[in-house]
Amino acid sequence: MSISFSTYDIEYQLPNTEKITDWITEVIENKGFKVGEINYLLCSDDYILESNKKFLSHNYLTDIITFDYSSKRKISGDVLISIPTVSVNAERFGVTFFNELLRVIIHGVLHLMGYDDHTDEEKQTMRNAENIALLFYETNFQ
Repeated sequence: MSISFSTYDIEYQLPNTEKITDWITEVIENKGFKVGEINYLLCSDDYILESNKKFLSHNYLTDIITFDYSSKRKISGDVLISIPTVSVNAERFGVTFFNELLRVIIHGVLHLMGYDDHTDEEKQTMRNAENIALLFYETNFQ
């Protein structure tokens, strides 16, 4: 079991990595899954755009790309998060940067657990799961 955070092409230090790791682990286990290996790469807009083009053939910026390597009930994957895009979205949505970053972090985990966000119904289900996970963080890990 391993959850790691690293950076590429940006200057950013994620605070509270131990608490965030414990939170992610509990969210996964509370849903009946086990933690495999999850690698978060906090990166620049340039890097996530390049990755979006290369791996998904999408020519646009995004805040997150999730590569799912999960098997059965063991959650594993690589999660790319654009720190500049998270910052822009936080301002756009009127929330703190850290709150938006936590939402994106758990969004990636939810994708690894099989949640999707293509339809309006899937988006609402995903948003509800994010909100529950964020409330869990606020009440247990702050």
